[in-house]
Amino acid sequence: MTVHFIGAGPGAADLITVRGRDLITASPVCLYAGALVPVELLEHCPVGAHKVDTANLDLDQIIAELSAAHAAGLDVARLHSGDPSVFSAMAEQMRRLDALNIPYDVTPGVPAYAAAAASLNRELTVPEVGQTVILTRIGGRASAMPASEDLATLGASQATLVLHLAVQQIDRVVSELLPSYGADCPVAVVARASRDDEEVLRGTLADIAEQVQAAGIRRTAVIVVGKVLAATEFRDSHLYSTTRER
Repeated sequence: MTVHFIGAGPGAADLITVRGRDLITASPVCLYAGALVPVELLEHCPVGAHKVDTANLDLDQIIAELSAAHAAGLDVARLHSGDPSVFSAMAEQMRRLDALNIPYDVTPGVPAYAAAAASLNRELTVPEVGQTVILTRIGGRASAMPASEDLATLGASQATLVLHLAVQQIDRVVSELLPSYGADCPVAVVARASRDDEEVLRGTLADIAEQVQAAGIRRTAVIVVGKVLAATEFRDSHLYSTTRER
């Protein structure tokens, strides 16, 4: 058997990969991350599949489910929202599975930041405006941030910042980025990207906190900060240049 870690995408059920969908169809056990994974994906499970919502389970309970499936020789579709390579808590599960000699593999998914950029109709890397994207979060009730990865340090580069799990502390985000980016730096907040109830806020560091508070956005949101959000005057890329050697 194999535990298949599958990126279920940012919210819209049709943003899962074909491979991910096919693995769900072929797996008699499915563990999924509660409200973060579209319920429509469970319709791909085979008849009689054992479906487990992990929203209220701790790590020991999740591993117990995976171990039971292993003992029974049953493949598992382990669904994580977005792409499991970032902020998914997949690594700690893999560490436990390694210790138990339970095989696993990973199928990538559409990450939340990509869905947010799509909703904004923006490329996050624009020639001579911004060529670096930093994916990060801020410390809070969850695990602490490494000392060298505070927003002041990351913001010193003035690269495009994409923050997950941070909208509840939007005031702190703004105060820590203002010295590097300035009050007029473009900011967007995309809540529930790709879902039917998606909400998009656009502004600057000067007004985005007020917008977020007025909209009542508290979770499942991505914050994007950087000049690329408003870039209109920039050089065409070399990729399609008429002077490029073919």
